[in-house]
Amino acid sequence: MQKLGDDDAARLRSTLEALSETSWTNRSAFHKALKASAAEQGLKLAAPILKALTAALGEHDDEADVCTDSKGNAEPDTSLRDTENVPWDEDVDDYLTREVLPYAPDAWIEHTKTKEGAEIPFTRHFYKYVPPRSLEEIDRDLEAVMNDLRRMLDEVER
Repeated sequence: MQKLGDDDAARLRSTLEALSETSWTNRSAFHKALKASAAEQGLKLAAPILKALTAALGEHDDEADVCTDSKGNAEPDTSLRDTENVPWDEDVDDYLTREVLPYAPDAWIEHTKTKEGAEIPFTRHFYKYVPPRSLEEIDRDLEAVMNDLRRMLDEVER
């Protein structure tokens, strides 16, 4: 609404007030209704404003229709995104079928983002704990340094 002028912002408020008593479970239907209501107010809503309004006014509803892109492909709910570490000797799709789908039947793999690799926890394998020095030892060292500084300052003052 910051990019809209005062007149357009007022028309957008009127548009939203006209739709305030209705709820939608389909994003496309909401966009159509919003565009139609905005057109009645003499307002054309650009895609970024539609997206911002949907994000600001929309709520997640498990019972709602699945959101799709312009090609009809289901869009992921990014708040539900997760990753899995699949063993080397196992097929990713078999793992999904056995370990994930029983708990999240609408899950799928975004194969364009699949990565192969190995985790080598160097710290766990190679780190050797070295306990810190005792407080008494640190205090002795600090006292020795302070004595050296006092001695040097005394020499400078003479």
